[in-house]
Amino acid sequence: MRLTAEETARAADFFTQAIARLARRPLRLMEVCGTHTVSIFRNGIRQLLPPTVELVSGPGCPVCVTPNEYLDTAIAYSGREDTILATFGDMLKVPGSQSTLMAEKTQGADIRIVYSPLESLTMARENPEKAVIFLAVGFETTAPTAAATILQAEQQGLDNFFVLSAHKLVPPALRTILDAPDIRVDGFLLPGHTAAISGFAPYQFVAGEYQVPAVITGFEALDILQAIYMLLTQIAAGKAELANQYRRVVKPAGNEAAWNILRQVYQPANAIWRGFGEIADSGLALRPEYSAFDARLRLPLAAVVTKEPAGCRCGEVLCGRIRPEDCSHFGCSCTPEHPVGACMVSVEGACAAWYKYGQGRWNYA
Repeated sequence: MRLTAEETARAADFFTQAIARLARRPLRLMEVCGTHTVSIFRNGIRQLLPPTVELVSGPGCPVCVTPNEYLDTAIAYSGREDTILATFGDMLKVPGSQSTLMAEKTQGADIRIVYSPLESLTMARENPEKAVIFLAVGFETTAPTAAATILQAEQQGLDNFFVLSAHKLVPPALRTILDAPDIRVDGFLLPGHTAAISGFAPYQFVAGEYQVPAVITGFEALDILQAIYMLLTQIAAGKAELANQYRRVVKPAGNEAAWNILRQVYQPANAIWRGFGEIADSGLALRPEYSAFDARLRLPLAAVVTKEPAGCRCGEVLCGRIRPEDCSHFGCSCTPEHPVGACMVSVEGACAAWYKYGQGRWNYA
């Protein structure tokens, strides 16, 4: 049931006042998801919170955490005349070591924007003489669709469809943050869409092992305010539990059908995250029985030389070590029109959100 505007305003006022009463000491809360970061800015939530509550962005932007090596590999594939790359649009402007997919596209590379990986199958059928590579970037939310696409390609007997996989799992990155001695997080706003697929189980360790409160959170302004209130209520009571604010969408077991498809096609693997390095079992690799669709195995390339942009602190932003404005590139040499790092490119990137909606001199709303 949706609230009226008047009811929403009253609820927001209740949560805001309750948060102010509960925030008796400085607290650092991490909104893991980039969509939360954007919603927090767009709805002015930071301005509603007392100065004792700090919100810090986390590693929940899939484009942002994808390392340069992946971009450089995709760019290398785009240089092959017998290859079509299929990608979501937010990957086009992400800087690699020397170029971007957009720059390669303007130079004649066959790079096509898709809105679903299933569109890649149509390309493969219509271009049997070419290899079609789908750039599979995302978290638990998008991986099941990529897995279903691979199953369809197998059923259709397509031998020219491949996946360059950079799918990742969110919980291992949170464990890395919690293990870092120089990063303090007093509570987590967990991404509702990934939990809608995985359910509660992968996130239980946050409260169970580390005694840090966590709330699975929706994406509307009232969802986020309520989740912050729920975190502060736990902290004030000296509790650490995994709670579910997003009950209208997230169920304890998640989406079992989607999760089963994901596990049928993929298996956990070590993966490199921008800002984190390699995290054990944080990636999704194709199982051996689906290796025929693995671009790296079927279409090997010469070794790709990769490097990170000098002075870019995107990785530190993703870990919660710094705020975007702490980077010397931010707002000067790094803007959405001329990004230095991935965090300024994606609509879910913390740097892009701070630049567009940020406080003080960076208020471009």
